[in-house]
Order: sequence, then structure tokens, then C-alpha cells
Amino acid sequence: MAPVSGEGAVVLTLNAGSSSLKFALYRRMAGAIEAIESGEARDGAEIFDRVEAALDGRLPDLVGHRIVHGGPTLFRPVVIDARVITRLDSASAFAPLHVPAALALIADATSRYPGRPQIGCFDTGFHADLPDIAAVLPVPRSLRTRGVRRYGFHGLSCQSILHQLGDDVPERLIIAHLGSGASVTAVRRGASVDTSMGLTPSGGVVMATRTGDLDPGLLLFLLRDGGLDGAALEELIDRQSGLLGISGLSPDMRQLHDAANMNADAALAIAIFCRSVAKQIAGMLAVLGGAELIVFTGGIGENDALVRGAIRGDLGWAGVPPEGSATGSIMIRTLPSDEQGQIARDAYAVVDRIAAP
Repeated sequence: MAPVSGEGAVVLTLNAGSSSLKFALYRRMAGAIEAIESGEARDGAEIFDRVEAALDGRLPDLVGHRIVHGGPTLFRPVVIDARVITRLDSASAFAPLHVPAALALIADATSRYPGRPQIGCFDTGFHADLPDIAAVLPVPRSLRTRGVRRYGFHGLSCQSILHQLGDDVPERLIIAHLGSGASVTAVRRGASVDTSMGLTPSGGVVMATRTGDLDPGLLLFLLRDGGLDGAALEELIDRQSGLLGISGLSPDMRQLHDAANMNADAALAIAIFCRSVAKQIAGMLAVLGGAELIVFTGGIGENDALVRGAIRGDLGWAGVPPEGSATGSIMIRTLPSDEQGQIARDAYAVVDRIAAP
């Protein structure tokens, strides 16, 4: 294990999201990491071919994986072995859009790079120590023993924001990660204290194809009178709803913007998304008792000024300035979500810990 923690060691990071498959290569030099190559791919085989071309045939020294949900026992970065795989298999039910894809990528990487450490980095890890007032869900206490709690997600993104802010992390921070998946997290003194997603990545704000929060009575109605079984309900909640379901057109915010002038449902989908994010940010302001900074990140949060403007417009009463202005009492920043860099830092930390005497 020692050679992979040394100077010049190369880590391949793999990020299987709900709508993308991203990879990046980093090399550690003088205690810092530097990017070598990054991109998106259709499948693992394409990634590995591009990695080996970038490294002139050399294999990466270790591989770091983004894993959305580790279930009730896996939160911290860990070397993936047979025992971890078994636990991840059990956790697939919590995140069926994400975990099976990550497991397939782990199997491919293990086969392609035998003997190289595979490191699992969990999106739930940043939220592992949520206070009970946020973590405990309003269901019978007996369900807690089965792992029913608020887990929270986009933790690697949140950690990457804190890394970018460095010494400028304020006491009260709200992070709005807005992409195909979207969530809002309240951070106090660098720790997550509440977040919009719950047991699974399906809850919280409206997303590209996921519902976000729903009246649970609707689910009972669909099971009882709508003719849906569990599999059909999962398909509806995770793949047919959100922006796609409202608009009947597309889950892609860019396409909805293009259509909004002529398509009322596209315009409505955008408006509902923006309002749902604003409501969650307002809730996190209540959790924190205000905020010094709100960071927008993710593909939509970072790049879509129209969406940011609508969200900020809903929050002017709280001191959030309008888009393009810095006159409010709460500072606004847009920062990239660097999940890949965070995976690399976590992976190096794991192998360093193992290699330490």
C-alpha cells in the first residue's frame, strides 16, 4: 500500500451520477493534488481507455469512487473489500438510481486494475453527524433500528465548497447544490446541521426527474387506487417526475428555458423548481437563524443566472440581494462543485492512514 501514498501517485476518480458518468485523474505533488485529465464518458470501458491513453499506458495507483449511499453503516471513506461490497449491495435499495451503477463501476475498475486500492467516498458522509432534530424522521422509533433516518446527500460537493472557501467559511452557510439532483444544506461552523434530502436522494426540492418532497398520502393513493405497485411507484418518483413530469417535455433546464416562451408547462416547471429551492433555503435560514453566505453550485446553480435570479427574488425579504447585486445583508457566491477533487483528497487520506506506521 505504501507506494500509492507517495509523491507522484496518480488517483483515478469515478463519479457515477444519476445522469452522467464522470472521471478525473490527479497526481499528488509537493503535498497538493494537480489535475491531469477529466471528462465524461458513456461507460467504464471508455473511461479506462482514455485514462491509459492520458497516462501513456501507465495504470493509476488507486481509484476513488463516489458512492451516493452507504446505508446505515458506511459514511467515512473506506477501502472497498468484499465486506464493503456486501454492505453496498444492501444499500442499493436506498438509492436505486445510483448505487447499482457505482457497484458495476467498482467491479469494472477492480477487474481492469487488479491490486490497486479501490476507495469508496460517500455522499452521506458529510451529514453523518446531523443533530437528532434533523436526522430523526417522524415515524415510529422502532424504524430507526432499521436505518431509517435523514441521511442527506451531495456531501462531497458540500465538502468541496468548504475546501474552496478555506479560511473564509462563515459561521452560518447555506449550500444550494442545483443540478439533475438538487439539495440545500445548512452548515454551521463547517458542519452539516440540516439538509433537504432525507432517507433517499428522491426527497427535498423538485429535480430533473425526481419528485422531491410529496404528500405521503399521494403515494398511498397511487398504491391503493392508481393501480401502481412498488416498482411502478419507484419509476414514477425517480424517473418520470420533477421537471420532466411537470413540463411533459424535458428534464433539462436548458431545453425548458428554450421552450418557456411558447410552452406554459415548461415555464411552470422552471417556476416550481425555483420556488421549491427558495422554500428550502428559507427553511435553512430558520435552522441557522440567518446566514452570512449562500453558495450556489452544481450545473444549474453555477451556470443558470435566470434560475438564480428567480430564487433570489423570492428571498429578498431575508436580505438576499437580487441577481447581479451585492446590496443585501447575505453574501451570494457561485462556486463549482468539485466532487472529483474531493474524492481524490479523501482517497489519498485513506491510503496515507493505512500506510502510516
